[in-house]
Amino acid sequence: MLALTIFIATLVVVIWQPRGIGIGWSALAGAAVALATGVVGWHDVGTVWAIVWDATFTFVALIVISLILDEAGFFAWAALHIARWGGGDPRRLFPLTVLLGAAISAVFANDGAALLLTPIVLAILLRLRFPPAGALAFTVACGFIADTASLPLVVSNLVNIVTANYFGIAFDRYALVMVPVNLVSVAATLLVLWLWFHRDLPAAYRVEDLESPRSAIRDVAVFRAAFPLLALLLLAYFVTGPRGVPTALVTGAAALSLMAIAGRWATGGRGASVQLVKVLRGAPWQIVLFSLGMYLVVYGLGHAWLTREATAILDRLAGYGPLAATVGTGFAVAGLASVMNNMPATLVGALAIDAAHVPALTRELMVYANIIGNDLGPKFTPIGSLATLLWLHVLAGKGQRITWGQYMKVGLALTPPVLLATLLALWLWLQVV
Repeated sequence: MLALTIFIATLVVVIWQPRGIGIGWSALAGAAVALATGVVGWHDVGTVWAIVWDATFTFVALIVISLILDEAGFFAWAALHIARWGGGDPRRLFPLTVLLGAAISAVFANDGAALLLTPIVLAILLRLRFPPAGALAFTVACGFIADTASLPLVVSNLVNIVTANYFGIAFDRYALVMVPVNLVSVAATLLVLWLWFHRDLPAAYRVEDLESPRSAIRDVAVFRAAFPLLALLLLAYFVTGPRGVPTALVTGAAALSLMAIAGRWATGGRGASVQLVKVLRGAPWQIVLFSLGMYLVVYGLGHAWLTREATAILDRLAGYGPLAATVGTGFAVAGLASVMNNMPATLVGALAIDAAHVPALTRELMVYANIIGNDLGPKFTPIGSLATLLWLHVLAGKGQRITWGQYMKVGLALTPPVLLATLLALWLWLQVV
């Protein structure tokens, strides 16, 4: 009960953020209480840090890359191209926007897609004079696809990195399994979003009201470096992954390279237009403290009773066969993520799977189902992921307010079919590979 009380209190403070206290300090406060009361010991700090450090710093480096590209106009350029390809037809623009969000989520992680693309798309829609209902359809679509399309690569979601590191999944093996599964998730997301929102889309928009995509580019050097750098980064993941090179090291090298280009380090800063100080201040450094603090709290909760109970549930599911184990694990961790946040739920799922006595194939299915459930499950509720809470905050700042009730109405309707289709695809595909 003490471990549970500490966890609930920590989660409430993290979500509430009284007086602007960052999520990292809130989580560390909970960890301090857990240490002081003996729920966790000092030896657990090293164990948890070994689990989270690579994932955390990889995530920070990816967001730094995303912020530099955003400052250079890369995402606005892409969004304007998509708007022009829509040809004045919102029914064509809608799926194109969803696919753009899926591509950004795959490469720049779900947070980058939700927090960077959504404001750009919203600004374009306002310029095109979309009615509120139509603008809401595109806004929600951007937020949902950011998470449901964050499966294909290890770096596409913090959940993926933590799980892959915990179970020792190589970058190439992960991609082999999850890229096809992600295609099913994207297709299912597009289908349910279309069925839900197509009636809200306006009849047409004026392409003539759009700026030229070229006008969005604010730093030509960074823009020209973007595609080669991203291609080299992706190649480096596949080459270094099987050799055990930390993902954070590879991603950090790419971030430093882009910073050198943006800051014009070779010329002493002459001609630089991207404000690197602003970018570094905007990086999610609080996530470093949050990962260590919250995972310590959850580790204590797991030791107390949650891991044991979750393991028992997984053992029972495995008794019904691989299909039941896959779907059951995915929905169980999705429900857990929706009420306790997906990052703590990821660790609970990993610890439970590690302790479960199940066949090798069932175990692998459960590992990937844990990822899917924690990537998609947060869409049930706004507290399911910190990215969603930040996304809602960004929208409110842009005058597009979505209440928790509105969000959950859409989330509870759209998430289950996408989650089920994705888990079934995993079950079918993993029989082959």
